[in-house]
Amino acid sequence: MLPTAHLRDLARAVGFDLVGFARAEPIPPSFLMEWLEAGFAADMDWMGERADERLDVGRLLPGAKTVISFANNYWRDDAQSVGSPIARYARGRDYHSTLRDRMKAFRKSITVMYPGLGTYGGVDSAPLMEKVWAARAGLGYVGKNGCFITEPYGSWVLLATLVLDKEVDDYADGPAADRCGACRRCLVSCPTGALVGNGRVNARACLSYQTIENREQEVPEPFRLKFDNLIFGCDICQQVCPLNRKPVFAAHPRFAPRAVAELGTRELAGLTLTQYEQLIPGTALARARYDGLRRNAVYALGVARQADSRALIEKLCGDPSDLVRSAAQWALRQLDP
Repeated sequence: MLPTAHLRDLARAVGFDLVGFARAEPIPPSFLMEWLEAGFAADMDWMGERADERLDVGRLLPGAKTVISFANNYWRDDAQSVGSPIARYARGRDYHSTLRDRMKAFRKSITVMYPGLGTYGGVDSAPLMEKVWAARAGLGYVGKNGCFITEPYGSWVLLATLVLDKEVDDYADGPAADRCGACRRCLVSCPTGALVGNGRVNARACLSYQTIENREQEVPEPFRLKFDNLIFGCDICQQVCPLNRKPVFAAHPRFAPRAVAELGTRELAGLTLTQYEQLIPGTALARARYDGLRRNAVYALGVARQADSRALIEKLCGDPSDLVRSAAQWALRQLDP
C-alpha cells in the first residue's frame, strides 16, 4: 500500500490545494444515464460515447485500485477584471495547462518513487467523472447547482483526477456533508432555468454551454436575451451561493487574469483577428473560437441596447462570418424595437 501522508505532501508540493483518495469501485450508472437519456447533454455526444469507461475506471486502467482527486482554488478578487463578461475561471491562463503541469509533476515523482506503478489521469477532458470522484475522495459534494462545493473554497475550484493500480493506506469515507440544506438561491437565480435539481444541469439551457460549446450555430433567441454582460461562461449560480460569500484564499498567480479580462463587451465584439491571436491563445476562451466569441459579444450588445454601440453593430452586419453577421443584424433590431 502507498502511504497517503506522503502522497498528500507531494500533491501540495506541486501546487494542488486539496487531495483525497477513493477506492476505484464502479459508479452506479443511473445518474449519468438518466442525465443523458433526458437530453441534458445537448449535442455533447462524447459524454455518452465512452460511458462505460466513465462509469468504471478499470476500463481505463486495468487493475485500477485507487482514484486520487485533486482540487485547486481559482478565486482571485482582481480589480482589473471587476465586471468582466468572462467567467472567473477563464480570465487567466488556461486551467487545463496549469493543472496538467501539476499532474505531470506529481506523476513523475510517484513513478520514480514507486517503480512499476500504473497510472491514468486527466483534467476535464478524459472520460472521468471528476465530481463524482472528488466527492468519493471526501473533498466536498455536488451542490444543487451542479458545481462541486468544498468547505475551504466553496465552488471556486478546478478538479483533476488520477487513477492508480495500487492501493493506499487510507481512503475517504465518502462525500462531505451537504451544506446546501433548504437553500434554493442558485435554482431561482439561474436566468434560463438550466438547474433541474439533484445537482443536474440541462446543458441545452445553460449559458455556459451556449457561450462555449454551441460555437458554430445561432443561439436560440430566448437564451441570447439572457446574455446580459455574459460572453464566455456564467458565474451567476456561484455568485449567489452563500457558501461562496466569503472567499478568503487568493489563488496561485498562475490564475491571475490576463489582459483579455480587462476588455468589455464592445471591445470583445470588435476584436480583430490579429487582436484575437494576441490575446486569446493560452486561455480557455480559445474554445469558443474567434467567430463564436464575437457572436456572443454581439448578442450581449443587443441585450444592453446602448446607442453608442450602433456604429460597431452596423459595421458587423457586413462581417465575413455568417454567425457574426446574423448576430449583428439581431442586435441592431434590439436597438430599434
